[in-house]
Amino acid sequence: MSLGKYLSSRVFFGQLVAALLILAFLTYLFMHWLTFTTDHGHEITVPNLAKLTEEQVEDKLDELDLDYVLLDSVDFNSDYPKYSVVEQDPLPGAKVKEGRKVYIKINASGFSSVKIPDLIDKTYREAVPTLKALGLEEGTITYIPNLGKDMVLEMRFKGRNLKVGDRVLKASKIDLVLGDGKESYVEEVDTTTTPIEEMPANEQ
Repeated sequence: MSLGKYLSSRVFFGQLVAALLILAFLTYLFMHWLTFTTDHGHEITVPNLAKLTEEQVEDKLDELDLDYVLLDSVDFNSDYPKYSVVEQDPLPGAKVKEGRKVYIKINASGFSSVKIPDLIDKTYREAVPTLKALGLEEGTITYIPNLGKDMVLEMRFKGRNLKVGDRVLKASKIDLVLGDGKESYVEEVDTTTTPIEEMPANEQ
């Protein structure tokens, strides 16, 4: 039988159908095996752990057959209670498998302190980024007569002057005293006049 007749024969079509059925069956078995091994359809939704203590996190994740790993504490955030969860990974709402570890970071117990940098004679534009980089905040800005426009002349905290190296808590507001660039000089003018001596009568 020639190849052309064979390809158009019932035998060939029968074998082709049988091969397709076997392939479909094997694909079906593979998909079911894959579903079983990956636990497809049994995913767990990660809960929101924000503001929970480590003990509360452990209890909540145990109920869901999840685990956690404490990475570190972060700088104190006043929006969260002390020693509570500030960050987590995976995020709330993520779908994970049973036994997945959730990585958490805990809020510190309070603000740490930082040293006041030397901002004297720095410009306002230089001073503010320096404060923010240290975790400090810009407070009240006051201007006084001085030729140095927007030049930092004094640093204050709660009404007292600060010196370079003084320590304050992070998130403290540092008040700045700046020059207004409008200092004027007043020349002292001698307003006294010397009286003209009268000429002798015989010279008049």
